[in-house]
Amino acid sequence: MYNPSAHLLLKKLLPSIKVKAGSKGIDEFERRYISLFSDIYSRFQKLYGQHENAMPAFEKLSQVMLEAYLKRPEYLKKSDQKREENPAWFRSQEITGMMLYVDRFNKDLNGLVDRLDYFEELGVNFLHLMPLLESPKVKNDGGYAVSDYRKIDQRFGTNQDFKKVTKALRSRDTLVMLDFVVNHTSDEHEWAKKAKAGDKAHQDFYHTYEDRSTPYMFERSMPEVFPESSPGNFTFDEEMQRWVMTVFNHYQWDLNYTNPYVLVEMIDNIFHLANMGVDVFRMDAVAFVWKQIGTACQNLPQAHIIHQLFKLCTQVTAPGVAFLAEAIVAPTEIVKYFGDSEVWSNEHDMAYNATLMALLWNSLATRSTRVMKASLRDIPRKPNGTTWINYARCHDDIGMGFEDRHIQESGFDPGPHRKFLTKFLTGDFHGSFAKGMPFMYNPKTGDARISGSMASLSGLEEAINEGNTLGIRRAIDRINLLHSIILSYGGIPVIYSGDEIATLNDYGFLKDEAKSDDNRWMHRPMMDWKRAEKRTKKNTPEEKVFNALKRMISVRRSVQEFSDENNTQLVEVSNEHVFAFQRSLENQNTLVIANFKDTDQEVYPHLVFPQTQVNPFKMVDRISGKTVKIKDGRLSLKPYQFYWLTNK
Repeated sequence: MYNPSAHLLLKKLLPSIKVKAGSKGIDEFERRYISLFSDIYSRFQKLYGQHENAMPAFEKLSQVMLEAYLKRPEYLKKSDQKREENPAWFRSQEITGMMLYVDRFNKDLNGLVDRLDYFEELGVNFLHLMPLLESPKVKNDGGYAVSDYRKIDQRFGTNQDFKKVTKALRSRDTLVMLDFVVNHTSDEHEWAKKAKAGDKAHQDFYHTYEDRSTPYMFERSMPEVFPESSPGNFTFDEEMQRWVMTVFNHYQWDLNYTNPYVLVEMIDNIFHLANMGVDVFRMDAVAFVWKQIGTACQNLPQAHIIHQLFKLCTQVTAPGVAFLAEAIVAPTEIVKYFGDSEVWSNEHDMAYNATLMALLWNSLATRSTRVMKASLRDIPRKPNGTTWINYARCHDDIGMGFEDRHIQESGFDPGPHRKFLTKFLTGDFHGSFAKGMPFMYNPKTGDARISGSMASLSGLEEAINEGNTLGIRRAIDRINLLHSIILSYGGIPVIYSGDEIATLNDYGFLKDEAKSDDNRWMHRPMMDWKRAEKRTKKNTPEEKVFNALKRMISVRRSVQEFSDENNTQLVEVSNEHVFAFQRSLENQNTLVIANFKDTDQEVYPHLVFPQTQVNPFKMVDRISGKTVKIKDGRLSLKPYQFYWLTNK
C-alpha cells in the first residue's frame, strides 16, 4: 500500500545512506530497503509515532541496518542471495535438527568441532546450540540472563571459536540456531549497570519506578511466572533506589520496548550475531516483550509488531536469517506469532509444536490417540511460508499444554485425567513403564510438569533394571515410534542430544547442591561417549535406536512430500489406538500410520484409504522398503509399529 509520508521520508534518508556507504556497493541493500521501507516505517510509527525520539530513533535504525550490511561477510551475502531465491529453504524435508548444551556435549566449542562427524553419521544438519552468550557465573538462569549479547561466554570459548564453528558447519551444509533472549537482560548487563549508577537514559531501557504505585497498577492484572521461587513482578534495587520490573527472576530485568532505542539496540545485537554466522534465532520469551497496565502483559498486539520489526529489518540486512518463536502458549495464540501475511512470513518463520509433543506422551500413557486427534484437528492453519519445530523431548520439562475441552471430547474427565498423566509418567501408577519425576507439582490440583529423559519415560530404565527383555524391546519400539512421528509430521524434526542413543535419567544432580532442587537436570546429563560407542554394537539399545533413527532421517530426505507446504492431513482410522495422517505434494503421497498400544491392532482399508491417495493394494513401507499387504481385509500393526506407506 502506498504510504505518502513513508515515501517522503525515504526520499530524505536514501541519499544520506548512499553517502555513508561511500564507494561500497549496496545495490542489494538498497533494493530491499526501498521494498520494505513502508512496512518497517508504518509499524515503527504505530508503536512510537507519539514518542519524542521517534524520528531520531528511526534514523538510527536505518543507519544500524546499513552498517551491519556493510560489515556482513561476503560468503554470508552470497548465502542471503541463494536463500532469497529459495524462500522455502528452511521448510525442506532434508533438514533434521538436534539441540544440545555445548559444554555437556563435548566440553566447549572446539570440542564440538571435533565431533562434527557424529552429526553427519546420524544425518543431522541443523544444530540448536543452547545459550552461549555471556552470562553471570551464578545468577544466569541457565544462560537466559544475558550480560553481553556480543560475546560468547568464556566457558564455551571465544567469539573466534564460535565463528570457526559456524564456518565449519556451513561447509557441511549444517544450519546453526542460537538463543536470543529478547524480553530481559541480566542485572549485570552494561545497560543495567549504568542504570544502577543513576544514568537516566539507561534507566529508561528498563521498566523502573521511584515508588511502588505504578508497579501496583501493573500487578493488578499481571500473573506471576514463578510464584514460588520468584514471586511478584517487581524488585527493589538498593543501588539504584528504584523498583524494576522482573517478570522471571529478580536478576532478570525486563526491557522497556516503549523506548524505541531499546528496539534499535536489540536489532543491532541480532545483526552482530547474524554476521558471526547464525542462521536461525530462537527468540526467547516472545510473548512478554510489551507491557501495558490493565493487561496480563503477554501476547499483546504490540508484541507482534516488535517481532515483525525484528524480522523485517533483518530481511533488509541479512535476509538469509530465520526466526523461531519460543512461545509455549495455546495453539490459537501460537499461530499468531507466525505473523498475519498469507504470502510470506512477516514475523516468525518457525514455532515450537509443543502441543504435538505433549499429545505424544499423553497417547503413550493412555494407549489412546483420541485426545491427540481432537486437539490436532483444532490447531488453526498456520500461514504459508512458515513451519513447525517438532520434538518429543528437550532440555525443559513436559507440560501437558492441550486444552481440557479436548480431553472432555475424548471421553475423559480433565481433572482426573491430568492427575493420571502425572502419576503414570512418574511411575506412580500400576502398570506404568515410565521413570519420570514431577516438576512444579501443584498439591491443590494434583497437576505437575514432568522431568525425565525420553528413554526413561519410554520404559527403558525400568526394563533394564528388571532384566526384562520384552520390556526393553517395547521401550525401544516406543522411542522409535516417537521419532517416526516427529520426522514425518509437517515441520523440522529436532532430536534432543542423547535421545539418539537412548540415554537414561542421570540422578547425579541430587548430589550437587546447585542443582539438587531442580530435577530437570536428570535429563541434562553429560554426553556419555563410551555409551555412544555402543551404537556400533549389534542388538544394544543404543544400536537399535541410533540406526532406526539414522534410517528414518535418510528416508525422510528423499520424500518430497515431507517438506512443509501445509500438507499434513489427519486420517480417521476408526481405531482409538492408531494415529494416521497423510502427507501430499502434487502427485506424491505418503500415509503415516502408527499403533500406540502394546497389543496388535487392525484397521480396515475400506474405511481408511478412501480418505487418502494411497492405493491399499500396491503399498510399500518407505522405511523398510518392503511391500505391505492387506490380509483378510485388514491392515495389521504390531505393538508400537508404524509405517510410512506409499505406492510402488
